[in-house]
Amino acid sequence: MKTIRLPQAIALYIGAVLGAGILLVPGLAAQIAGPASLVDWALLLILVLPLAFCMANLAQKYPHSGGVSYFAGRAFGPHAGQIVGWFFLMSVPIGAPVTALTGAAYLSEALKWSDSAIEGLAVGILLIALMLNYRGMRVAGKVQVAVIATILITLGIVLAGALPHLRMSHFQPFMPRGLWSIGQASTLLFWCFIGWEAIASYTSEFVHPEKDVHRATLIAALILGGLYFMTAFVVVGTGSDRAKGQAALVTVSEQAFGQGGAVIIGIASLLICLATVIAYIGSAARMACAMASDGTAPRWLGKQSHKYQTPVGGLLFLALCFLVVMTAYSGGLISLQKLIQLPNATFLLNYMGGCAAGVVLFKKEKKKMLISLIAFIATLAMFFFVGSAILYPLAICALLAGQKMIRMFSRNHSKKVNEKNLK
Repeated sequence: MKTIRLPQAIALYIGAVLGAGILLVPGLAAQIAGPASLVDWALLLILVLPLAFCMANLAQKYPHSGGVSYFAGRAFGPHAGQIVGWFFLMSVPIGAPVTALTGAAYLSEALKWSDSAIEGLAVGILLIALMLNYRGMRVAGKVQVAVIATILITLGIVLAGALPHLRMSHFQPFMPRGLWSIGQASTLLFWCFIGWEAIASYTSEFVHPEKDVHRATLIAALILGGLYFMTAFVVVGTGSDRAKGQAALVTVSEQAFGQGGAVIIGIASLLICLATVIAYIGSAARMACAMASDGTAPRWLGKQSHKYQTPVGGLLFLALCFLVVMTAYSGGLISLQKLIQLPNATFLLNYMGGCAAGVVLFKKEKKKMLISLIAFIATLAMFFFVGSAILYPLAICALLAGQKMIRMFSRNHSKKVNEKNLK
């Protein structure tokens, strides 16, 4: 059902890309490179365009609910599409709870609530996102627009309120840790601009994909780039990075509005994380449905709601995964730090698969092929920093290989039994 128009498309892109990065990264990057981290933000504003338009070009030419999995399948065959698809499907069940816990932690800290409240709020975020996606984009899209508008207005007020507290002395020395620190900070900043691939699964529901995919991408990229840079500029200019690193935005808000400023940022952080979770749950559920239709995922994942025509099989799969992850976290079986690390490599491999598909699929369109190549090289460079997170996609590949071997064995066994019965 085609229900996504330009405002909803822009809101989905912003929601998928913004995430918790704006809460954490400006302060952390400033701690690594000092005021020179602003150079990184400026460079990333330029680099984000190839990354964004690579996915936009693919989504516009091949609108399909399979998203990046579908692109990889067209370029490299169904087996590659299946692997890339499962990388994304197994990233969201971890990434969404992490995002929900981050937003809940900010609000809980602002209101001085207990740790148990954090878990309750996180579960609430996940349930709201699941229910909105079950109702479909006619409802979820409107909610996403309202949430993103509230986020942008709130952050705009906080940043404007902090301007009188800027001090030139906070920009000196500009490069206290040398040129190498700028390179170190850039790897951290890159993660703030991942998320364009998630909306590729929505493009089959765009009312005007031929126009709105590129327009939404460009508008979202400009808004996000400006918001990230202004946040980093204010964090450095107010000296907030020196006080609270990863919670620097809280300090910015407190300087502007006193103790109530922490509550403002707490509410904004909850909404930011809700917007991200809504976008990623919808994307993963649609991809699961598409993969089930193609035979690269279990058939039950393709079940759709008769009432709303939404991917209820994919949503049920995600809900079960969330239950497992949140239970393991609540029981102390896995830490938040470990949860954060797990999906890094799978998210990046999914992105690389899409960029590589763009290089192949646009080989006759030089401009689009070059954009895809730049995006692929950028993501490939980041892949060398994933560390032990590579174990998670390797485990996924091992499970897929094992499943394939079981199917082959079962098929051969059935064939032998039939031949024996015929004799």
